[in-house]
Amino acid sequence: MELSNFVRHLLYPVSVNILFQKGLFPTNERKIREFHQHFQAYDEGFEYGSQMPECLLSHWSKSKKWLLALFEKNIPDIKTYRSAKDNSVTLMQTLLDIIEMERNEEKSPNYGLLILWASLSNAVPVAFWTLGFVLSHPSVHKTIVEGISSVFGTAGKDKIKVSEDDLKKLPLIRWCILETLRLRAPGIITRKVMKPVQILNYTVPSGDLLMLSPFWLHRNPKYFPEPEVFKPERWKKANLEKNAFLDGFMAFGSGKYQCPGREIQETTFCLVGWSDCTMSLWECLRWLLMGDFIRTKYDSRSCMMKAGFRFQMFSFPMRIHSKLLEFYLLEN
Repeated sequence: MELSNFVRHLLYPVSVNILFQKGLFPTNERKIREFHQHFQAYDEGFEYGSQMPECLLSHWSKSKKWLLALFEKNIPDIKTYRSAKDNSVTLMQTLLDIIEMERNEEKSPNYGLLILWASLSNAVPVAFWTLGFVLSHPSVHKTIVEGISSVFGTAGKDKIKVSEDDLKKLPLIRWCILETLRLRAPGIITRKVMKPVQILNYTVPSGDLLMLSPFWLHRNPKYFPEPEVFKPERWKKANLEKNAFLDGFMAFGSGKYQCPGREIQETTFCLVGWSDCTMSLWECLRWLLMGDFIRTKYDSRSCMMKAGFRFQMFSFPMRIHSKLLEFYLLEN
């Protein structure tokens, strides 16, 4: 199995079952393939599909309708679902309550699809590239495996519960994620100026386009010595406890308009991509433990980083953002 497909097989079921309802993701092999096929087509075509008439993108439109039908069919069950563990609610249930208050229930499947897409659209390529970089750097790979063994013990078949406190004992994992985000940031982000904005001594008029290149900012040797080198240890200087990144790091934007999903993005990958949610921790890390064979196996063709971190494109009700981390932790 290619690494790109492995990441999808790992992230898709966990995200669906935690965000919406445990058991919602199919277990039948044919239906799993069907879900993968439609979501991948929807994700890859989203840039154009969200802006062009659907009649021009029949393949994308077909997958969108399939996913919306899936949510429409399951919304009643999602509303009444309760965790057998602690009777907690899911993120989608919280969102459905908000939608109901705003009397917009007919759009519930659309919001469900939006949450699914936003949670996976960047998590998949980030997970792919992080694993790819780690597997390509034997010393980093070895240190991570040793750290995991020191926290969770030697490899076995039993499931291991992973908490946020456990992840804090493994800072190198987070450093690797951030270093991956630095090296695989989008080439350019464009925004249209809606009203005049003052930048130093210049007034940018409405209608102009402002462009920013995180790719080149992240390769400024003033902020990132040896900018082309994968060096996760550089993040040791950042105050990550307060989510203060290194100067010059723009993967999540900057200032008061930073991506509201930045903490969710990191935690999603840490808890899902590197830990046990529905399967053995060591099964999840099998790729890391197999060594040189895997280093020749990962394929980047279908896992390119998206053009900007797309949580910035939406205005979810802000009060539900803090819920997502809580839901991931409750299920673990």
